[in-house]
Amino acid sequence: MMAETLSIGKALNTGLRRAMERDPKVLIMGEDVGKLGGVFRITDGLQKDFGEDRVIDTPLAESGIIGTAVGLAIRGYRPVCEIQFDGFVYPAYDQIVAQVAKMHYRSKGNVRMPMVIRIPFGGGIGAVEHHSESPEAYFAHTAGLKVVSCANPDDAYWMIQQSIESDDPIIFLEPKRRYWEKGEVNVDTASLPLHASRVARPGTDATVIAYGPMVRTALDAATAATEDGRNIEVIDLRSLSPLDLAPVYASVRRTGRAVVVHEAPVNLGLGAEIAARITEECFYSLEAPVLRVGGFDTPYPAARVEEEYLPDLDRVLDAVDRSFGF
Repeated sequence: MMAETLSIGKALNTGLRRAMERDPKVLIMGEDVGKLGGVFRITDGLQKDFGEDRVIDTPLAESGIIGTAVGLAIRGYRPVCEIQFDGFVYPAYDQIVAQVAKMHYRSKGNVRMPMVIRIPFGGGIGAVEHHSESPEAYFAHTAGLKVVSCANPDDAYWMIQQSIESDDPIIFLEPKRRYWEKGEVNVDTASLPLHASRVARPGTDATVIAYGPMVRTALDAATAATEDGRNIEVIDLRSLSPLDLAPVYASVRRTGRAVVVHEAPVNLGLGAEIAARITEECFYSLEAPVLRVGGFDTPYPAARVEEEYLPDLDRVLDAVDRSFGF
């Protein structure tokens, strides 16, 4: 196995580079993705090496970016669109749900839509309004879209390539506050298919389910829980639509307890669907209700209080404690 130590941001950059080297039909489009290399430098150096025809600096018009990419995908290209920040995606929402998601079905399977829409999502970077949203539930609810999120460098490297190779449109959610976290990347072989969840930490006493930026928080909570003599299993969903819940069911049947964690508001968030499915499949194994930890049901707050809004280690551990209280 050939391994490299990369940050999540560098792993994404390297994965994009590999995809562009393999297939000349892969294009990158977005605001400041070319000369600047993106505001988070995820596309740094790609325009210099592949040219302005393949790494395209677009106008500040998200609807235009996605609309243009639809036409390119129909013509056989594989556009990778960057939405600069999560809260900027909404002007393109109509294009995504009415065109990108529906084209394959509308054409009776004759037109594929091999498009990746990269969205840095979540909070934790001290940004202003519209820069710290968690819009995953909107897209996971939309038939015709697939939604994934990486949580470590190895997944970042492989999942971006797997997404680009897919003939289906994929919303690729990148945990922006984790861009600089480093880890080992196996550059020879992908460890998992794109739409598979994984056990990030084995345990026996309770199951904590997370994705994207909250995986690190869940792992830190599991480490802290050992001080109380509790062995917490952490599952990284990786794919939000379709969901791979078989490992989740297997875990909950062993532990009897489940806590779902995400940054998005709890009300009607993805955790509600996961909790419902666990209850349906594992009812007789549960020792307590499935609990949810997430953001509050308010607009994302000002940066100075965002740490009060975001789920943290203590709120995850509090949910675990409440689970053991039943």
